[in-house]
Amino acid sequence: MTQLTMAKAINEGLRRAMTDDPKVLVMGEDIGKLGGVFRITDGLLDEFGAQRIIDTPLAEAGIMGTAVGLAFRGYRPVVEIQFDGFVYPAFDQIVCQVAKLHYRTRGNVKMPITIRIPWAGGVGAAEHHSESPEAYFVHTSGLRVVAVSNPQDAYVMLRQAIASDDPVVFFEPKRLYHSKGEVDLGVDLADAPPMGLARIAREGSDVTLLAYGAQVPVAIDAATAAEDDGISIEVIDLRSISPVDYRTVAASVRKTGRVVVTHEAAREAGVGAELIASITEKCFNYLEAAPVRVTGHDIPYPPAKLEKHHLPDLDRILDGVDRVLDRPNSLSGVSEL
Repeated sequence: MTQLTMAKAINEGLRRAMTDDPKVLVMGEDIGKLGGVFRITDGLLDEFGAQRIIDTPLAEAGIMGTAVGLAFRGYRPVVEIQFDGFVYPAFDQIVCQVAKLHYRTRGNVKMPITIRIPWAGGVGAAEHHSESPEAYFVHTSGLRVVAVSNPQDAYVMLRQAIASDDPVVFFEPKRLYHSKGEVDLGVDLADAPPMGLARIAREGSDVTLLAYGAQVPVAIDAATAAEDDGISIEVIDLRSISPVDYRTVAASVRKTGRVVVTHEAAREAGVGAELIASITEKCFNYLEAAPVRVTGHDIPYPPAKLEKHHLPDLDRILDGVDRVLDRPNSLSGVSEL
């Protein structure tokens, strides 16, 4: 086991995938000599050359269109979208071509494309640099959508995504790039948990708290704080948000009878809404209270100085827990506005 930041774990995942398969290549803006704006691809150009670490023009639609052509020819392109808010020019290619070609050709054409997106807020970035667009892709049939929360998953799940014949949207929470954790660089993918399997990050018995990406550490902190009040929270790191591992989720909900979902994307028609609808269908007879969402607000992402008011923090999550337990609290009703 090696202590790595999430950024370095992703770098090592790319290196291992490219070493194992010469058909894997990486393309994106400033990923070569610069090593990417977050230095995720640092050192890969020297190791694999400009034919496999490809600096592209600032043209996301062109990058994705080129990746589609490469996939047609048997390559496994890894596309880096420099920032989450820059993915929209490539949206047409992703939803109209990448997500549908396998289905339209009855399986004759595969799209083994991994779309890496530095994602979400918490880093004081400028406008268009702190978006949470995951619901658009979750709604799009034909895409796998995953979000990592720790260096080990970042390393393993990136390798799994690249090896998959399905197109994968791979969300990397920017505010966790410098978080550190133990990583097993020698792990065999055959022995690793499947990419679509959720992880019980902390066991509990009173409330099921669902999170993904950067909200997972916040959820764990909230569960730790709730212990002081005698509340036992089970935290589930979804890891995959399309498809969702409802078997693990439902087993937890049937045990606790109460559900809180947190994500920093907007509340309206977000991933949390779909999670709660599906949980209600699958576990209605086990629910002791209406599920609660703790999310970002239904606004364009705010200026950096105000983002702390937008991101769901420990207090807002604990308020959601109080509401699902019907406990009086000082924030009651505020997070519903």
